[in-house]
Amino acid sequence: MRYASAPVTTHRLQLEPDFTIDDAAALVDHLATLGVTHLYLSPILQAASGSKHGYDVIDHSKVAEGLGGDAAYARLVERAHAAGLGIVVDVVPNHMTTPTPLSLNVPLWSVLRDGRRSPYAVWFDVDWDAQDGRILLPVLGGPLDEVLAAGEISLGEQDGEPVVRYYDHVFPVAPGTDLGMPLGALLEAQHYRLASWTVGDSELNYRRFFDVTSLIAVRVEEPAVFDATHELLVKGVRSGSIDGLRIDHPDGLADPEGYLDRLARATDGAWVVVEKILEGDEPLPQSWRTAGTTGYDALLRIGGLFVDPTGAEPLTRLSDELVGERQDLDAIVAESKRWVVSVMLATEVSRLVRLVARARPDLDEGETRRVLETMLVGMDRYRIYRRPGTEPTEADVEDLKEAVVRGRESLEGDDLDAGVVEALVDLALGQGERADVAAADEFLVRFQQTCGPAMAKAIEDTAYYRFVRLVGLNEVGGDPRQVGVSTDDFHRFAGRLLGEWPQTMTTLSTHDTKRSEDVRARLFVLAERPEAWASWVRTARELARGFRGAELDALTEYFLWQTVVGAWPISEERLQAYALKAIRESKLHTRWTEPNEAYESAVAHFLTGVVSAPEVVAHVETWVADTAAEARANVLGQKLVQLTMPGVPDVYQGTDLVDLSLVDPDNRRVVDYDDRRDRLARLDGGEAPADLSDEKLLVTATALRTRRERPGCFTGEDATYIPLGTTSEHAVAFGRGTSADVDVVTVVTRLTGRLADSGGFGDATIELPDGQWSDRLSGRTFAGGHVRLTELVGWPGGGAHDGLPVALLVRVRDDA
Repeated sequence: MRYASAPVTTHRLQLEPDFTIDDAAALVDHLATLGVTHLYLSPILQAASGSKHGYDVIDHSKVAEGLGGDAAYARLVERAHAAGLGIVVDVVPNHMTTPTPLSLNVPLWSVLRDGRRSPYAVWFDVDWDAQDGRILLPVLGGPLDEVLAAGEISLGEQDGEPVVRYYDHVFPVAPGTDLGMPLGALLEAQHYRLASWTVGDSELNYRRFFDVTSLIAVRVEEPAVFDATHELLVKGVRSGSIDGLRIDHPDGLADPEGYLDRLARATDGAWVVVEKILEGDEPLPQSWRTAGTTGYDALLRIGGLFVDPTGAEPLTRLSDELVGERQDLDAIVAESKRWVVSVMLATEVSRLVRLVARARPDLDEGETRRVLETMLVGMDRYRIYRRPGTEPTEADVEDLKEAVVRGRESLEGDDLDAGVVEALVDLALGQGERADVAAADEFLVRFQQTCGPAMAKAIEDTAYYRFVRLVGLNEVGGDPRQVGVSTDDFHRFAGRLLGEWPQTMTTLSTHDTKRSEDVRARLFVLAERPEAWASWVRTARELARGFRGAELDALTEYFLWQTVVGAWPISEERLQAYALKAIRESKLHTRWTEPNEAYESAVAHFLTGVVSAPEVVAHVETWVADTAAEARANVLGQKLVQLTMPGVPDVYQGTDLVDLSLVDPDNRRVVDYDDRRDRLARLDGGEAPADLSDEKLLVTATALRTRRERPGCFTGEDATYIPLGTTSEHAVAFGRGTSADVDVVTVVTRLTGRLADSGGFGDATIELPDGQWSDRLSGRTFAGGHVRLTELVGWPGGGAHDGLPVALLVRVRDDA
């Protein structure tokens, strides 16, 4: 399906108190000049005060006041439309926040005050029976009796109503409560139960976003809840003030397909993309009413083009040497998942166990938990998509059976009870014996909803901080096992996108990526220069021996050396903040909930030495300088591929220049747009690029403008994608056009380390379609037919000119 409202390109802006909607409006003219067709905004609805990201929504009825409110959004729409730009908005359907004070979330406050009698009780995904009709609130610093004894809880008043106070926290008092009773008894009479923060992972009885207890799940599968939470956004689409929607975390929803159906009906089929992470060759369900994903599947293939597969073995040997053992990613993932499902997501698994007890009371509870944990460990994707009352596909059956097989491989102790395995697989498929149909149907849904958190927290947020062969591959939607993507595989992927999801989003950086595109581009060079890298890192370790404490492990040190060369130059403040997050996410020696101060201090001391010791700084800068040519080709090559391949490319804020950001919050820092305006003006004025950031801006602006001038070649109904043959593995080329002709050709240089070692392209050629061609980046012209790559793209030591290692050719028309 094609969407008339689809963007040609987007530019993601992260709204927050230091970058408001009016700040975005001030950028409209610059972004129009850059060449984008649509602004792409982070969530705009009212979030918690001071929110730096907007995913902690408290009120769906208005635009966030801290961002400027409804009036500021109206101003942005007016200015954007005047410049010919549309607006795409990020939507958070899965959850709201539990703010401080809780009264800021009116629906939740009502439920806490009135319990199941609240008109908002249907809004939130609560297992009331698990806490005897109450909602657990794990916000206390210790057990309730200790907190009461210390006098930390008191009774007060707010807006004329009695409330319970605990420091900054405020809780409602149920109507009819005897305010004269002892405080402990009064709390027992409420529709919530106050508890220590330490019991959240084991006793929480509401669904949450992953393991974030402050984000309570919303039941948008209920029509009334959908209508209330989407009214403002739907009105925006219908009025023309919103042109497209990005859906956050669809895998958390009870029925993603049903949600997208309802959204499509409400918006008359607006362009919608979903933050769906596809594993391997997993397809996006064709039945979903969406234009596609937010682009992690494209990110994997684009980046892979610039990773040299011959580097896999030497990098593996180096990792073995430094870490002291052969790392097995599958084993690391399984171990991480075992911990996540048994500790971090214990309360979610307990809810599944309770549902099984109702649907199949004949099954042993302990064995049920073991089998469920094993199934979750073995799942190799974020979820399957089963709807109660429908027949499972053969693929669904195979996926779940294989999950059990994989999960068993990491099982300790006795093997699983075959009868329980069969029963739970049947329940997860929506078939077999069921004593309680309602419980069985709920289990089918909730099992799927639990798979996503298990995947994300165990893989992206644990294993990818432990596996260190080439950390640039440890990315959202990535596969570190796969070192490199062949040109043939990339062309097949791009052709499939054009045929199945022609208006899907593509990306190289997002607010969720573990590293920016340019940090990854630098790290990919390690696979091109593995021997040089091995020598470099051995020397680095020797130089750092004076500030390497006994507590610092080799795995973490190697992870950090890769981070340093990828993000250099980087301030100590940024590096320390990133490292603290990384070591706590890895959970090997310290965790967010159980910090190991001695270990964290050792890491901090090591990094202080790295950034301050002159000999180490010089060593780092030598590596960056010595690999600058390879990094340049990767930076420019992957950007041009992304901007011209099938799909709707997004340019994440700041990445029009070289951006060396790390994981959030580092990648949400405010961007210097004045610098970008000045650079673009100089380039448009005819000045040559002064540095790699200028070159990247030139490539970005030129590609965006070419797409805007020729939208039919890229997102039109007759758009084509034609792989073009070259006689060198170090070049990737493809044509874009319409069914009638090819009008645009992309050529990029890849795997430049080996290319330089072999002396360059030599006599290698590309076959251009017939006609005359002009390179939009260099201004040079070429005739169709066989063209030597050395004439087309520049490469130090291998090209006939000193130009860019990429080319963007457009057909010269006789009437031009």
